[in-house]
Amino acid sequence: MENTGSGSFMRNRRLESFLTTNSIPNVKKNPKESVREEVEQRHKSDVYVDDDGWVPALISCVRIVVCFVSMMVTTFIWALVMLLLLPWPYERIRQGNIYGHVTGRMMMWILGNPIKIEGVEFSNERAIYICNHASPIDIFLMMWLTPTGTVGIAKKEIIWYPLFGQLYVLANHLRIDRSNPTAAIQSMKEAACAVVKNNLSLIIFPEGTRSKNGRLLPFKKGFVHLALQTRLPIVPMVFTGTHLAWRKGSLHVRPAPITVKYLHPIKTDHWSADTIDDHVKMVYNTYVENLPEPQRPAC
Repeated sequence: MENTGSGSFMRNRRLESFLTTNSIPNVKKNPKESVREEVEQRHKSDVYVDDDGWVPALISCVRIVVCFVSMMVTTFIWALVMLLLLPWPYERIRQGNIYGHVTGRMMMWILGNPIKIEGVEFSNERAIYICNHASPIDIFLMMWLTPTGTVGIAKKEIIWYPLFGQLYVLANHLRIDRSNPTAAIQSMKEAACAVVKNNLSLIIFPEGTRSKNGRLLPFKKGFVHLALQTRLPIVPMVFTGTHLAWRKGSLHVRPAPITVKYLHPIKTDHWSADTIDDHVKMVYNTYVENLPEPQRPAC
């Protein structure tokens, strides 16, 4: 799915180029310089430019309010469904995924960002899905684009988040105790056992927190421990542009284009606990290679 919305902009650029070309005497240029200028010009045309006027800000406020109200409605409806399905834990997981598909897709439609999705052939694997995290939009995308039979892992305190936290627990998603290392390790083991026993997939943010400026943060080791215990492949999901669309701490949603790219699954059958750091570094470097320069880690 792709919607660039840049047709009129490019036509204006071509018209401007035509007028400029016809108003300046012909000057012979070095072929290498011409190619370099063309590449630079094309790069400039692809850069998203903020519009912080009052009209875009008002539209953004309306979109956020509509998102909030819509999410409250769907959350309340699915909470009632979950209560009816209390005796059937796996069915609650499935319904939680359906809720995520419906609500996540609806949120992105309301926000109106152009979205491009690549590598969809890897989107239905039974796997550990990992995502870089720099915006609230990442959560909507994760809810929408992970397959049925996927559970998330969140800190145990999520239960106190109004309505959404209770739905998370009702949907039988997994929680971990991060109060101390021993409790966290035990929680991870229990989560891995639940995944293997019920043939589930996992979704996790390996950075452990949200980036403030969109640049990739160091990865925690939790996703590798889960891979070692479940032997599931890892499917990296690379989110590009979400940090521009909705910045951390901001209530202004901008129409920046977003790309979601599923990378080829990384097999973990041969992984060893003795080389955990190597596995973390390898997956981290995979993200660095697939992110644009503004989202790569600062040197």
